[in-house]
Amino acid sequence: MHKKQSLFQISKRDTLPLSKALLIRGGILLLALVFCGLITTILTGKNPLSVYATILSGAFGTSRRIGVTFRNVAVLLGISLAVTPAFKMRFWNIGAEGQTMIGCLATTSCMILLGDKVSTPLLIVISLIASLVAGAIWGFLPAFFKAKWNTNETLFTLMMNYIAMQLTSYFIIIWEVPKGAGKIGIINQDTRAGWLPSIGNDFLLPILVVALMTGLMYIYLRYSKHGYEIAVVGESQRTASYAGIKVDRVIIRTMVLSGSLCAMMGFLMTSGIDHTLTTTIVDSRGFTAVMVSWMSKFNPFIMIAASLLLVTMDRGASEVSSSLGLNHSFADILTGFILFFIIATEFFITYKVTLRKSSKKEA
Repeated sequence: MHKKQSLFQISKRDTLPLSKALLIRGGILLLALVFCGLITTILTGKNPLSVYATILSGAFGTSRRIGVTFRNVAVLLGISLAVTPAFKMRFWNIGAEGQTMIGCLATTSCMILLGDKVSTPLLIVISLIASLVAGAIWGFLPAFFKAKWNTNETLFTLMMNYIAMQLTSYFIIIWEVPKGAGKIGIINQDTRAGWLPSIGNDFLLPILVVALMTGLMYIYLRYSKHGYEIAVVGESQRTASYAGIKVDRVIIRTMVLSGSLCAMMGFLMTSGIDHTLTTTIVDSRGFTAVMVSWMSKFNPFIMIAASLLLVTMDRGASEVSSSLGLNHSFADILTGFILFFIIATEFFITYKVTLRKSSKKEA
C-alpha cells in the first residue's frame, strides 16, 4: 500500500527581492479591496467605491480629522514598538494594555497629588519618571518569574492587565469629581499643571515623539548588541546560552524596556492628549499592538503602514455609520477581511506552493 500524497507541495522560499515582495503585497492588497467591494455590494447594495471614499473621508476629510488620525496612529505605533522587543525574543507579552494603563495611572497620581506643589516642568519630569518605573515593574514581574521558575508569561502578563485595570478603577473612585460621578474629569483644567506643551498644534507632539521612537527602535533592534542578543534568544535559548549570552538577564532587561515604553505611551496619553484617566483610556490598543507587531514582522517602519491601515478603518467606521446608514461594525468586518488577506500575503512571501508532480507508484 502507498501513502496518499497531497496534491500541493509547500516549501520555504529563498528571500525575495524587495521589489518582488512589494509587488506581491500590493497585488494581494488590491485583491482584498476587490473582495471587500463584492462583499459590500452583496450585503448592503451600496457602491463599494462610495464606501471606501466615506471611510477615507472619516479619517482624512478635514484638517482636524487628519490630525486626530495621525495622532491615533502615533499612539498605536508607539505601543506596538514597545511590545516588539519582547515578541522578537519570543516572550509572549500580552500585557501591553496593563503596562500602558499603569503608566496613565502613575502620571495621573503625580498630576493630582503634586499639581499645586511643584512647577509644571518639574511635575512633567516627575510624572515621566513615575510612569517609567511603574511600567518597568509591570514588565519585570512576569519576566523575573519566567526567568527563574519558567512560569507561563502569557497568563502572567494577561493577569497583570486586570490588576492595572482594578487599581485604576479604585483610584478613579477616590479621585472622582464630583463624588459619585464615576470619573475624574479633566485634570488640572484651570492650571494645566503637568500638561505637556503643544508644539504647533494639539496633534504634533505625540507624532514627533513616536517618530523619534520608531527610528531609535529600528537602530536598537538591528544594530545594537542588545538587539542582537534579543534576536539570538528568540531563535533559540539553548544556542544563546552556548554563545555565552545570559538568557535570564536578557529576558528581564527586555521586558523592563518593553513595560517602560508602554508606560511612557501612557504618560503621553494622560499628560499630552486626554488629560484624564478612565478604565478605557487605552481602548484595547495594547491588544491591537500585538497584531501590528507580528503582522509587520517586527519591522518598525512596516508598523507605520499597519497602524495607519487599522486606524483609518477605525476612524472611517463612524463616518460609514452616520453618512451611509450602515452598521458601525461593517468597517470592522472589512478590516477583518483585509487583515486576512495581508496574513495570507506573508504566507505566500515566505512559502512557495507548487503542484506536486505525479509519479508512478509501485504495487
